[in-house]
Amino acid sequence: MPTSPVTPIHQGQPVLHTGAPLDEAKAAMILVHGRGASARDILTLVPEFDQPGFAYLAPQAAGTTWYPLSFLSPIARNEPYLSSALARLDEIVNQVLQAGIPAARVVLLGFSQGACLASEYVARHSRRYGGLAALSGGLIGPDGTPRDYPGSLDGTPVFLGCSDVDPHIPKQRVLESADALNRLGGQVTARLYPGMGHTVNQDEIDAVRQMMAGLSQA
Repeated sequence: MPTSPVTPIHQGQPVLHTGAPLDEAKAAMILVHGRGASARDILTLVPEFDQPGFAYLAPQAAGTTWYPLSFLSPIARNEPYLSSALARLDEIVNQVLQAGIPAARVVLLGFSQGACLASEYVARHSRRYGGLAALSGGLIGPDGTPRDYPGSLDGTPVFLGCSDVDPHIPKQRVLESADALNRLGGQVTARLYPGMGHTVNQDEIDAVRQMMAGLSQA
């Protein structure tokens, strides 16, 4: 069945790159920024990971927002922005694969709106990845959205971290997302941090660093 063409909202926006050149890297991380932030903002996490051999790529959302409404809104109300954003991530993943880095050495990391987008992308494009790290985010759609994604994550390491009182991300959605990704075959770790703000903490950094360890080895 043919798919509808994607409205090119985020297509053509810049992708910032740091770390190893793609043609020399052993692994890659795609970092997805949150609402109102920028690719440059999310790249400030890179020194915290301190992993050699990684190429780090951070796409920029048009207007600093991947989609206009809450991730809990009906999916159709966030279109065509959401489809454009998912397609943009797919373009970047394919760029990495074409450079010779296999999906099993590609980590997708997002914060807030970027965590929601990265989670939804991985669920809809399931295969063995190097990892998914969703920091303060969850799968997209209102309560009751079917989570019958096709395919398998084939043991992909998945880390979900969030405050238990996050003003934007209900803890139940984090747990539901963990369950859905587990059913897809992910090796899921979900951690809810008591009273934490809408931020990234050291335990999450350590978990991501552990996920990355070994991926840059030949």
